[in-house]
Parts: sequence; structure tokens; C-alpha cells
Amino acid sequence: MEILDQQKINDIRKNADIVEIISDYVSLTPHGKNYFGVCPFHNDNNPSMSVSKEKQIYKCFSCGECGNVFTFVQKYENVSFIEAVKIVASKIGINLDINVKKVNNEDKYQNLYDIYDLSLKLYQNNINTKFGLKAKSYLLSRKIDDEIIKEFNIGLSLRKNTLLTDLLINKGYSYNELIDSGLVNKSQYGYIDIYSDRIMFPLHNLEGKVVGYSGRIYDSQSDSKYINTKETKIFKKGEMLYNYHRAKDSIRQKDEVIIVEGFLDVIRLYTVGIKNVVAMMGTAVTTKQAHLIKRLSKNVILMFDGDGAGEKATESASKELIAIGVTPKVVRLEENLDPDEYILKYGQNKIIGKLENPISITEFKLSYYKKGKNLGVLEEQADYINEVIKSLNEIDDDILREITLNKISEESKIDINLLRNKLEPKKAVPTEPKEVKLPKMNKYEKAQMYLLYYMLNSKEVVNLYAKKVRYIPENEYRLLARFIYQFYQENNYVSEADLISVTNNDILENVLKKIQKLNLKETYTLEEINDFIDTINEFNIKEEIKKLNEDLKKETDFEKQSEILGKIAELNEEIKTSLNSENVG
Repeated sequence: MEILDQQKINDIRKNADIVEIISDYVSLTPHGKNYFGVCPFHNDNNPSMSVSKEKQIYKCFSCGECGNVFTFVQKYENVSFIEAVKIVASKIGINLDINVKKVNNEDKYQNLYDIYDLSLKLYQNNINTKFGLKAKSYLLSRKIDDEIIKEFNIGLSLRKNTLLTDLLINKGYSYNELIDSGLVNKSQYGYIDIYSDRIMFPLHNLEGKVVGYSGRIYDSQSDSKYINTKETKIFKKGEMLYNYHRAKDSIRQKDEVIIVEGFLDVIRLYTVGIKNVVAMMGTAVTTKQAHLIKRLSKNVILMFDGDGAGEKATESASKELIAIGVTPKVVRLEENLDPDEYILKYGQNKIIGKLENPISITEFKLSYYKKGKNLGVLEEQADYINEVIKSLNEIDDDILREITLNKISEESKIDINLLRNKLEPKKAVPTEPKEVKLPKMNKYEKAQMYLLYYMLNSKEVVNLYAKKVRYIPENEYRLLARFIYQFYQENNYVSEADLISVTNNDILENVLKKIQKLNLKETYTLEEINDFIDTINEFNIKEEIKKLNEDLKKETDFEKQSEILGKIAELNEEIKTSLNSENVG
């Protein structure tokens, strides 16, 4: 078993090109010395994340996220730091034989995970008792047999609406924990199960842990068809995809992912051997879900319901995917059928044929935007063309743009140059701002921050700090300065990317991020560095003078008063000398 020490971590970091690694997750475009891409950590429409090949760090000018290759993978993949190191190592051909312990929030929320484990066992047991015969009969009528029930952990909540509550209380869980789980509610009659007399489809997180349910009615039409678990500390529906944990290996193997709307669509496709499929957790694909999809494959097929709502969802999902550099293809289903219904009606071969011959997203949109419009009416024809143009503005593929424009021009008899002129110019990759806006600060705090900024990547500046700086006034800045100096003494080099890896203190992490948000010019002059140092020392001297004046007021002995006054005079002279040297410069 390999020991993963700090030196090993640093070696992996040095051998991993952050631009290449991040390019696996986000499309990057070179611009000057750096690369830019859409930030995956906020709803970013324009490329606002800069990646420095030279410094081996990334930073977002919009949301402020920053770090090295490990912190990017850690946040993107939602894993522990050691797991992130292992992932990066594997990407550069290093197999780390280490035990990885998940440290995210699993320990913190372990009781919630345990509650869901117990609920799953209860629901699975229920469906295999005499009370589950009716539910099983319903599932069998939908051609979902025992094998599929077992594979997808399908269960049953019974009509008695305190069964789960009683079980969990007997197991020692508090009512507050039950409420927090999203499985129990407080009513005028006491605490009751949220799910009653429903077929239970468990919802898993990315690691395969059950974190929620979708409960479906099966013998009545008087209530909502589905009831889904509310969002909890462990269940964020916009950050998950149904069947993701089960499908990811198949998706990577085929290098293709199929996205559908419903749970039963996933299950039906699975029964006919199509396993590289996931479903949305709501009515639309979120930005985070889009990134989850891209993480596995850039080859995406949207196969939503064949009705108007499904077509609307297709158009919406395509926008989220295109925004992060994924251009999906589309399978359209006739007769307003969903994939589950389509397979039951037409069989396995027909759906496979559909999936083997998807249409382009542009072809879909041309048809979608025509729907319901009378192109013989000039206003409606204009609406159609404007919608197509707006859609083309989202696409980076110049060839696809040109082909579509030619097609529209032929259809409408409108001069293609006129149509071209309606296209928006491609958004320029942003240049790095001179400085990220920070809270207003005085010249002394500014000097400390700027000095630390240059200390992060310069041995020369670290040495000047050690030789000339009397004292870093602010506690958090002083802590970071000492941290940088200690790293330099131990390793004989300074690297922001490596410093990030060894920062294991919350105060250090916060101040480091604060400093990283500065975007100063890469080069510096010795004069600038000395100015920062002089300003810091000036502050320290003034603080010393302030303290001596306080001592002077309290002192009654004449000789000691004279001694204090002498020290004050010396310090004032030191300030004058420093100011005069600045003026001369």
C-alpha cells in the first residue's frame, strides 16, 4: 500500500498540466498567456474562468472560485482531496494504491444516510409481502418483472402511514432527524409517513447512496401521480440525475449518454439492453446536471416525450448543453408517446433504430420553431426566421451556421447576407480585468495584500519580506506570510499551486482565496515591492509611536519620560527618512 506524503502530492501536481486536466471537464480557449472557459461553479454564460498554464492555477473572475488542479477536480467531482489527487494521478498514468476515505459530508449526515438505508429495506420488504401483491401486479402489467424490481430497488410504502415513523423512532432516531430526512411530516394527528400506499422508486446520489424517493400511485387516479422527496441536506435534485450511478460505466464504455424524462423510461430502456441512459430530476436540465453529463461523454442524445411539453424540454435542455460546449442530437417519438410507451407499442428494434439515427439539434429546432406557424403569413415567417437566428447565435460551429443560413435563405428567398448580418458576432473571450473589485481598504491593508500576492510565486519577494519587513500587522496576513516563508525554507522554492495543496487551515484557506482574487500584473519592480514594505513598516512604526505615547501619559518618572520621548523621536525620524526616500524615487 503506497504512502501518500506531501512530496508525492507535489510531484503529481507538477506532472499534471492543469490546462489539459480542466479541458476534460470544460472547453478552454487560449487568450494571451492564459486559457478561458465557462466556470462550472456558477451559472456562467460567458467564459469567466481563467486557467494559467504558467502558474498552474485557475480563478473565476465572476464567482471568485480559485485553486490548483486538485481543488478543481475536488470541487467538480464532489470528492475528498485525496480522491481528487487519485483522479488526477490516474489521468497522467500514475496508479495510486491507496485507501481512500470519503470525507465530504457523509460523516456529518451519516444519520440521514442510515435512515434512508432502513427505509429502503422496509419498502423492499413490503413489496414482497401479501400487501405488495397489488403493486406487483401493476408493475407486471407494465412489464416490470421481479428481476427489474430488484435491480432498481423498487419498493412499496403501505397504507398505514406511521409504519416508517414507528420503525425509525424504535431505532433511536429523533423526530427532528425524521423531519430533516424528508420522509416524515408533523400533522395535527402527530408524526406520519409522507409516503403512503405508493410504489417507491429510490433516488441515488452520484456514489449510489439512496437519498430520496419518487412515490407513484398504482390503484387510484385521485391523487398526484408522483410525490418526490423535498430537497434535504443530502438531496439536491438539480445536482443529480436518475440512474447516474448505475449508468456511468456503460456511458463511458459507449461514449454516449441518452437523456430521458422519466424513471420508467430509464427502466424500460434498461429492459431492452440499453443501459447508457439517465433521467432528469425535474422538468429541465440544470447547469450542474449538464456538467455531470459532459463529465461522462460529450456525445448526447435527447429522447424526451413526443408531446409539446417534451419538445419544449428538448429545446431548453439543448441550450444548457450547448452553453458548456456539448451539441446534442435528438430522437423524436411519434404519437405523443414517451420512451416507455413507445417500446411497449413498437418493440426493441424500433427504438434501437431511432437511437442509431438521431437528428441534429439544428434540424430539430428548425422543425420545432415552424410548429404552429403559418409561414404564408409574413409576420409568422419573420418570427420563425428570428427564432432560428437566435438559436444559431448559441452555436460556435461556423459550418453548421452557414449550412443553416443557406437552408433558411433558400426556403424564404431572403438574401443570405441579410441573414448573416442578423447574427451576433461571436463573444470575445474576456481579457483579465486589471483588478477584481474588493471591499474598500486603506493603503496599509492594500500593501499587505499586494506583497503577499507577489510572495506566492517569487523567491526574491519572499527573501525581501524576511530581510526588511518588521511585522505584518493583520493576523490573517501575518499567518499567510509565515506559511509562505516556512514553505520556502523547507522546499527552496515558492509555488502558489503547491501552497494550495498543503493549506490545511481554514484561516489560511480564506486569506489565500482573498489574495488570489487580486489580479495584478504578473511582473513587478523592486521599487514597487519596497514601496509595499515601506508602507507596512510605516504602519508598524506609527503603532509603536502610538503605544509609546500611551506609556508616556502613564509615566511619572522624568528619566523614563525622557527615554520614551527619545524613542518616539527616533521612530519619527525613521518615518521621515522613509518618506524622503520615496519622494526622491
